[in-house]
Amino acid sequence: MRLTSTLIVSFRALRRNILRSALTSLGIIIGVAAVIATVSIGNGAKAQVEGQIASLGQNIISVFPGTSTAGGMRGGWGSASTLTPEDAQAILTEVPGVVAVSPEMRDRSQVLANGLNWNTMIMGESPDYLSIRVWPIAEGGMFTEQDVRSYSKVAVIGKTVADQLFPDGDAVGGTIRIRNIPFKVLGILETKGFNFFGQDQDDTVIIPYTSHLRRVSRRQYLNSIVIQAVAPEQISLIQQQITDLLQQRRSGREPDFTVRNQVELAQAATETSRTMTWLLGAIAGVSLIVGGIGIMNIMLVSVTERTREIGIRLAIGAHGKEIMLQFLTESVVLSAFGGSLGIALGIGASKLMTHLNGWPTLVSTNAILIAFVFSAAVGIFFGFYPARKAAQLDPIEALRYE
Repeated sequence: MRLTSTLIVSFRALRRNILRSALTSLGIIIGVAAVIATVSIGNGAKAQVEGQIASLGQNIISVFPGTSTAGGMRGGWGSASTLTPEDAQAILTEVPGVVAVSPEMRDRSQVLANGLNWNTMIMGESPDYLSIRVWPIAEGGMFTEQDVRSYSKVAVIGKTVADQLFPDGDAVGGTIRIRNIPFKVLGILETKGFNFFGQDQDDTVIIPYTSHLRRVSRRQYLNSIVIQAVAPEQISLIQQQITDLLQQRRSGREPDFTVRNQVELAQAATETSRTMTWLLGAIAGVSLIVGGIGIMNIMLVSVTERTREIGIRLAIGAHGKEIMLQFLTESVVLSAFGGSLGIALGIGASKLMTHLNGWPTLVSTNAILIAFVFSAAVGIFFGFYPARKAAQLDPIEALRYE
């Protein structure tokens, strides 16, 4: 029997019990739709995390204070701050492949302007900070190296701070007071939104790190050092060279600093998202197996109902493999039809979740192809036993069957 004839006979057989065929396909429809929707949610979350990490800057290496021990008391991470601006300058001048360096200070404080106040993050940075973070200025400009050297009372503010303290939109050229010290606003940063850690990146005030050390925090050591490497493939080498340099500057003492790179953060975050995507996909895939069991059940019922028809075909010369091919074709048609509807339903569900809940979703072509192929494979796998049972019927016994 040719394939075209087999398909025609299969469609006719399925059309005889169209409601039963539709209900049988329902398990595959739901299974494929669930796989597409969950994988789309997982891919969307992964893309969002990658975008948020990218917003932190490109090819970033960070140096943080380590732990400390004093009088038997052990401090946690960040308790042994001995990082200095001189360490940052040494990294910039002595480590090949370093493009930019920003000594960093962080402190929260109440900021006042125009009779309004707002508690925000006060960042002490170098002028290179914005290029490291790939953060453009929306209005005004950035402070200069001369401002750093002269401890100037100048600042660049984020969009959130500008909206809170300058609701009339006249922030550039205005004055804010940080711990009762006036700082002139030179510029407003472009909006960046929330980062991977859930922090509003626009809720910040950036001043020269020297001004932060001398005027605001009045501390001796830095909170961290942010470094930009020339290329991603050199990050590991540059990270090791920074570690060796800082250790050398400490005369071989036990390291009181930690060097981390952005790649490690990105890998950890995307690996978590990837794991969740596979987990959700696997859970949704269970419904495909359930749908396949439903197809097997219905095909076994169909073999029983059509025993006499099978006997007649065998008696007039049909081969067992042709009977098997017909029932396999019916099974695959059911699962492929369900897979196609499931793909459409899954894509629609993904778009609906984005529209209603604002969840980021990313429909993957690979996920669609895999879901469709898997649904067809389910039809073959679970349709094989009923097809084989039909092909092995004894024609004499089948003709006697009532």
